[in-house]
Amino acid sequence: MPVTEPLRPRVGIETTGPGNPPTGLEAAPSAAILRVLRVTLHVGFAALLGVAVLRLLTSGIGAPLRYVWVGTALVLAVAYLTGTVLEKRFATGRTAFDPRRYGVLWIGLVTALWVILLAGSAEFAWVAFPLFFLHLHLLTRRIALLTITLMTVAVVAAQWAASGMAAPHLAIVLGPLFGAVFSVVTGLGYLALYREAENQRRAAEELRRTRAELAASQHDAGVLAERGRLAREIHDTLAQGLSSIVLVARAAEKSLADGDTETAAARLALVQHTASENLAEARNFVRGLASPKLQDSSLMEALRRLCEETENSAAARESELRCRLEVDGDPVELQQQHTVTLLRAAQASLANVRDHAKASNAVVTVAFLGSEVTMDIYDDGVGFDPSGMNDSIHARTDGRGFGTLSLAERITALNGSLELESAPGEGTTVALRLPVDDIYKGEAP
Repeated sequence: MPVTEPLRPRVGIETTGPGNPPTGLEAAPSAAILRVLRVTLHVGFAALLGVAVLRLLTSGIGAPLRYVWVGTALVLAVAYLTGTVLEKRFATGRTAFDPRRYGVLWIGLVTALWVILLAGSAEFAWVAFPLFFLHLHLLTRRIALLTITLMTVAVVAAQWAASGMAAPHLAIVLGPLFGAVFSVVTGLGYLALYREAENQRRAAEELRRTRAELAASQHDAGVLAERGRLAREIHDTLAQGLSSIVLVARAAEKSLADGDTETAAARLALVQHTASENLAEARNFVRGLASPKLQDSSLMEALRRLCEETENSAAARESELRCRLEVDGDPVELQQQHTVTLLRAAQASLANVRDHAKASNAVVTVAFLGSEVTMDIYDDGVGFDPSGMNDSIHARTDGRGFGTLSLAERITALNGSLELESAPGEGTTVALRLPVDDIYKGEAP
């Protein structure tokens, strides 16, 4: 209920704890001041009302009227207490009932009861000052100032009537007037503190929401990145191996149909070898390890074996393809992610040469140039028009054509560059560059 909402110490609450790091707003000074003002308001109202009742009981008013005013005072106390308790329970989340919508009715009831008491005894005049704060908070400023003025006039009139003087004494006017002015000034300062506390609470809530959204976006980005990594690894290893197995198995089947058992046996042996390598790739892939081709061997050795396997696979398909490796400069040992990227680039490029280029020769050239490592994969095949490559890649739904896109993503992730040069009938060259500053094995931060 708005009765005590401005004094509600909610700034910084729930900003700490498991999963909620401190935000720096937990112990805002304005929140502590508001808590003190809240307690002071309630204690002041109770004290002033209690003193008025005691003075009433010790006055010379007759018994029937005395008990009427005491009963009215008890009703006022119950009404005030009910409003504050309901608001407190709602603010702390112990009830879903929101009493704030009835705040104006509540302050009207409390004020009406006070006016009745004031009409019966001037002892209740000073209870007006805690009510001034509530009027300033629950009503618009213009209406609140009007009601405070009227209440001040009522206090002056009650004091004047109780004094029995023909004309009001100056103290009778100045006391309530100064009290009202002080209450208004204090109340306006209190409202400023409340707004500051609310702004800090909203800032803390916004910070928590932003942190939650950031954590969710980082999680989603991580999921997407992992999916991309999985897609690249599957395409560059398992998919290519399985494709080769299918094609070589078909060639073996044709050899068996022709009665050439020796060739069929060689091709089946190649199928078995490729399947074994694929199984090893899958196992290492699940463990998040490097390619088995790089275990216990250097990148250059893995590339030489890759060239031999490319020739054997092409021969099994009755295609005469010669593949060789050339190295410029002194080879250096790179970090695993760069080594794997170079190997995957060669695998993807040579797979395209074997499957699509109809080439007779392929050359893999690796150059160590100090500040960078370059790799060129050239073939003398049929070539193609690279201008429509992106459109064809994204238009394919069967998973083919993903290799070049995957390779470009790998190179970009390492701040490298990839160029593709080709033309119909003129072969194809895939050229990639990786910067090697601080990426040598053992020198990375």
